[in-house]
Amino acid sequence: MSKDKNPRRVADNEAMAKLRMLRTSPQKLNLVAALIRGKKVDKALTDLTFSKKRIAQDVKKCLQSAIANAENNHNLDVDELIVAEAYVGKNLTMKRGRPRARGRFGKIIKPFSEITIKVRQVEETAGEQA
Repeated sequence: MSKDKNPRRVADNEAMAKLRMLRTSPQKLNLVAALIRGKKVDKALTDLTFSKKRIAQDVKKCLQSAIANAENNHNLDVDELIVAEAYVGKNLTMKRGRPRARGRFGKIIKPFSEITIKVRQVEETAGEQA
């Protein structure tokens, strides 16, 4: 009489983490996401650690969460994980303002964004290790 279990949103060899309400514009966040797309997770973590972008530390937390999900929830091997997808979306925008000269009003918009990171387990072959 119970409902069927929901199907997984990702494949059996994938895990995912999502971070919402990041206080930066999606355009700036996408620059950091492009930095890690397609890389092995240990290389991606190193790149984020030494990145000069402020938002890179939050992206690193999201990547670590995706790795932990893969290891603990889906029993995937951490050494064989790559960043399969890292995509960015818009979130809300706070509208603020500031009085300007001659009775005008300068509009200040403060955008928020979100990032989704999917990691995938790929088996290394003998040719790739060389």
